Amino acid sequence: MMSATKVAQAELAGGSRRKRLTFAFATRTGIYSLLVLAVALGAGAYNLRIYGIFSCSASGYGQNSYLGYCGATGYGDYDHGAIWFGLEPAAVTAARNAEVLFLGNSRTVFGFSSRATDDWFSSHSETYYLLGFSHFENYTFEGPLLERIHPKAKVYVINIDSFFEKAETGPGETVMRNSSAESKYEDKRDWQRSHKAVCGRFAFLCGHNEAIFRSRATGAWSVTGGRFRSEAVSYNDTVDPKKLADYTVAGRAYLGHLSSDPSCTILTIIPAVNTDLATARAIASALGRPFVEPRLDGLVTFDGYHLNRESAQRWSAAFLQQAEPEIQKCLHE
Repeated sequence: MMSATKVAQAELAGGSRRKRLTFAFATRTGIYSLLVLAVALGAGAYNLRIYGIFSCSASGYGQNSYLGYCGATGYGDYDHGAIWFGLEPAAVTAARNAEVLFLGNSRTVFGFSSRATDDWFSSHSETYYLLGFSHFENYTFEGPLLERIHPKAKVYVINIDSFFEKAETGPGETVMRNSSAESKYEDKRDWQRSHKAVCGRFAFLCGHNEAIFRSRATGAWSVTGGRFRSEAVSYNDTVDPKKLADYTVAGRAYLGHLSSDPSCTILTIIPAVNTDLATARAIASALGRPFVEPRLDGLVTFDGYHLNRESAQRWSAAFLQQAEPEIQKCLHE
């Protein structure tokens, strides 16, 4: 039989072995856990960089602007929810208090996002807001939106373009119909703080997807990133009878809610490729609203859909010059 001393020594040796094995196991487990965490964090960072907000540049942020759209599958539109849910209170207040409110799709905003627009309203001591949205937005969203924000506008300028389409757009339907939309748009707003902090300081960490930033004060847009191919503006001088009939019916039902004076709702169509100028003019005539559409030579889109900065400057200046008598009459009567 083993002596008591040898038994004790064997137990001590066994205990040491067990401790070493336990320590080794714990170390391996800890390293494995750290590796799993690192992989998870790396995958999350990769997704944010490729599919999320970090795929877009932060160069368009300013003291008074926010990211309205990031061309990434995991982010996309923020503008619709920002205004609908009041997530950008300063923007909603500016839109509500504007004396001249511009409505329509993205062509509307890019067409009037110019120094010429700013200068005209500053020189006349009047306020304006470009309440247009992406995804060819129309009155099915902008009509209910105006009912929510209760604008004080005396003049409305509407880009006919796609405005009287009856089908709801994807973002419009989401914010109006989806019960979980508000929390998702809140998350998009909250991500902008990190995006601005990280990408503003370490731009090399972030991508160059198309990003659109909106001014809270005027609604004007600026675009960064993206790859575009410019095309010259052109016009379609043939009237589309179906569009004329459909838009006239929708317009008559809707426009009466905006202003008691028909002359204070000014219609236009922002130039692009194959602009439906003749149809827009016929719709305005059928609706009995003033139609202002300066037809300038040499206008160019930056992407085939929206006026580039130089063309927007020229076109918006010409528009405001032609529309000035109507605008001033409505503002000061």
